[in-house]
Amino acid sequence: KTSSPCIRQCCLDFDDVCLGCSRTLEEIKGWSKMPEEERLRLMTALPIRKRLRDETLKKNRPMASQEKREATKF
Repeated sequence: KTSSPCIRQCCLDFDDVCLGCSRTLEEIKGWSKMPEEERLRLMTALPIRKRLRDETLKKNRPMASQEKREATKF
């Protein structure tokens, strides 16, 4: 059986990176032809990719209404 990081939450962002598994569209398309060693290496890197993307999104996301109220209290 082919190893896969897919968690069935497939949705590509503007950079064609899956929000569910963090693979690029090209990686997803070539997954079944990729050697198992390469898949395993990539699967090791995906959590790091996801964490970095999540941290970047968190820094750049708009403030929610509650956060805006808290920020303007003073």
